[in-house]
Amino acid sequence: MAYEDILPRLARPSRYLGGEVGSIKKNPELVDLSIALAFPDVYEVGMSHLGFAILYRILNERPWLAAERVYAPWADLETELRQAGEPLRSLETERPLAQFDILGFTLQYELSYTNILMMLDLGGIPRRREDRDDDHPLVVVGGPCAFNPEPLADFFDCAVIGDGEEALVELCEAVRASRAAGEKRTQLLERLALIEGVYVPAQFAVDYHLDGRIANLKSLRAERPRIRRRFLADLESAPFPTAPVVPTMNTIHDRVAVEIARGCTRGCRFCQAGYIYRPVRERSPQGVIDIVEKSLAASGHEEVSLLSLSSGDYACIEPLLKNLMGRFAESRVAVSLPSLRVGSLTPELMEQVRKVRKTGFTLAPEAGSERLRQVINKGISAEDLVETTRVAYALGWRVIKLYFMLGLPTETAADLEAIIALAAQVKKSGKGSQGGADVNVSVSTFVPKAHTPFQWEAQIGMDETRRRQDLLRDGLRAKKLRMKWHAAEMSFLEGVFARGDRRLGAVISRAVDLGCRFDGWNDCFDFGRWQQAFADCALDPAWYLRERGEDEILPWDHIDCGIPKEFFQRERRQARVGAATPDCRTGACTGCGICDFEELRLRLCDPRTLGEEPAVQDAAPESAAPEEQRCRLRLRLAKLGKGRFIGHLEFMSLFHRAVRRAGLPVRYSQGFHPHPRISFSEALSQGMESEAEIIDLDLAEPVSAEGAVNRLNACLPEGFRVREGALLDWRNASPSASIECTVYRFELPADAPSDLPGRIAEFLAADEVPALRLKKGQQTRVDLRPGVEDVELLADALVLKMAQGSPLPVAAYLLGCDEARVRDLPACKIGVIFRQSPAGP
Repeated sequence: MAYEDILPRLARPSRYLGGEVGSIKKNPELVDLSIALAFPDVYEVGMSHLGFAILYRILNERPWLAAERVYAPWADLETELRQAGEPLRSLETERPLAQFDILGFTLQYELSYTNILMMLDLGGIPRRREDRDDDHPLVVVGGPCAFNPEPLADFFDCAVIGDGEEALVELCEAVRASRAAGEKRTQLLERLALIEGVYVPAQFAVDYHLDGRIANLKSLRAERPRIRRRFLADLESAPFPTAPVVPTMNTIHDRVAVEIARGCTRGCRFCQAGYIYRPVRERSPQGVIDIVEKSLAASGHEEVSLLSLSSGDYACIEPLLKNLMGRFAESRVAVSLPSLRVGSLTPELMEQVRKVRKTGFTLAPEAGSERLRQVINKGISAEDLVETTRVAYALGWRVIKLYFMLGLPTETAADLEAIIALAAQVKKSGKGSQGGADVNVSVSTFVPKAHTPFQWEAQIGMDETRRRQDLLRDGLRAKKLRMKWHAAEMSFLEGVFARGDRRLGAVISRAVDLGCRFDGWNDCFDFGRWQQAFADCALDPAWYLRERGEDEILPWDHIDCGIPKEFFQRERRQARVGAATPDCRTGACTGCGICDFEELRLRLCDPRTLGEEPAVQDAAPESAAPEEQRCRLRLRLAKLGKGRFIGHLEFMSLFHRAVRRAGLPVRYSQGFHPHPRISFSEALSQGMESEAEIIDLDLAEPVSAEGAVNRLNACLPEGFRVREGALLDWRNASPSASIECTVYRFELPADAPSDLPGRIAEFLAADEVPALRLKKGQQTRVDLRPGVEDVELLADALVLKMAQGSPLPVAAYLLGCDEARVRDLPACKIGVIFRQSPAGP
């Protein structure tokens, strides 16, 4: 059974289509090795992850290697696959996962672990590594959670610890050589264990004390007692995808993402990423600009996000931002800095960001009181925070988001009250600003992470979490402030797996059997099932939240992040007395041990490499285009094959990006959020093909209609094709106002009513045709007759001519079936009839 047969029954079929612009499809028979890059969450989340995109491009640059993608299927697709006995397949070639040589999972979040096992099950791959033979794919994991991979150790063959750009390529080369040599799986694992940064759990043995603590964590290879993480020494020369895969549906982050730096030197004591990605390595400003230019041209996005753990700390951030705005402001490209620190955010930076479009404004003080910020080494003051928000409100931002944590080590009731007071101060700082000021407060529960100074600390339990959440919520409500929080049960479970050991593998497996999936989603999370899984495995999850002794063997002690445990212990002592550890970017070396001061060292960019900054141009106002040059381009577009499963809003976004890639001179609306002046005809029912989607583009200057059609077709993904185009006067009516009626064709089912001609005649002769339709779960009485201009019966099809309304209930009524059955029939919008005959399609 092909996926296409299942798609009509899915709520979001566009998650599973593939064929996007920028995707790479290779013939499996023409490569030596294939790898399925697996993201254990849905498409719209995984497509927003930059590391996944980097590896996809790097691997596919090897002519001997094919990398394809697979994302976790939502419950509806999982059910369909299980009922049909069909395997989970990749997007590019729809190959079953079991047919790949390597299956690589990225571990971004502990609450995605059950999805990994679910995907293995659906792929026809045994969960446990000891149950796989030489014919099964090698299961590899990587990502930040791989720095404590032990809860999943029963399920993967090996892990890549640290930066994956070079290590994963080396791993693929080793698998290729092993296959060529005809080696067995055990021999392959021996070969992989020789690669720096590759961890093979079968080569380590763990023993436990009676009280549950680890008694011994021993490598079975004496020459390799620990696995040192891999690092990318030079970010500037590292490959980066400048022709990204452009999603066919709206994703979490619809934008061009550019990594301007990797690593952080701030030393926040709770932040795992700040330690495992050290030292800081910055990409040059000119390198960033080159990537942005190529990526915008290839993707058609309207926003650029400059990514790092602290974008404002980038050495050349102000000249880089001014340069980007000077180049792209006129084309309405917004620039966002999603990871900003109060101390690095200047009025000049904010002024640059707001020139085209004010993107989100989020700050993370983490703690409310000065005392607790000193404990966690946050290094910002309340005065700096309030002054920053005052400037933001003055520049036109209306909503500021503040992120805090509760349950931090040494936290008291006074620290919680300080969160309320600080949020209220921020709101007050916007008093008198035009349009008002608002604050959204988001509070998460502190979860101790491996390889941080707080890795030994206790995590508060669920009851205490809820008590502190209630205190904050009530206090903020009294100040007329909104609060969002993480479910106490989710934070509890995250804490268990963040510092868990191998015994948790049995719990994960049992939880999957009980139906646990998408545990990071509120509407899917079922804590009762997890409680049952822990009980069935005779493990107490609360035991994993306890404080650890500094002399205790930790489950991740055999993973070397490059920073010695002694440094973390010293930082923990510094936290207890509220002593600051300075930022080595601007101060003395803190002695974390990560740098060798030769290959591995702090690498900051040089502002002199940027060159002259272009003058920043404000976007041209609408009146800048002379009326004699303005025109309208009307297009007729076909939406066929898998393209018919793209919803209308997703289709609009997809087409907007194609227009930008084609470089057509579309006019924009005015205001803070300018939008291209593109008009679409009425929304098409999802799952229906079309040969007549009418789209108007309001252009600032005339173009060749034929040339525009060719340019657009070169930029559209599979399933979309512009059939024809024509230039109209710009004052012409929009498509919806120009169309008199629309013509639809439904293929007749084998069991079509024998009296169908009579039913059609009766329908057309009636003044009213009452029927019941299901809308939002309720039966609603409707009249089907208005809007139906004509019905024609062909030998194999039913043709409806509709002035308004959906053709689905009319076809269902005439064929004597429900709408669900009609949706399964091959159907197509075959044409439109205009109210007048413009010089166009």
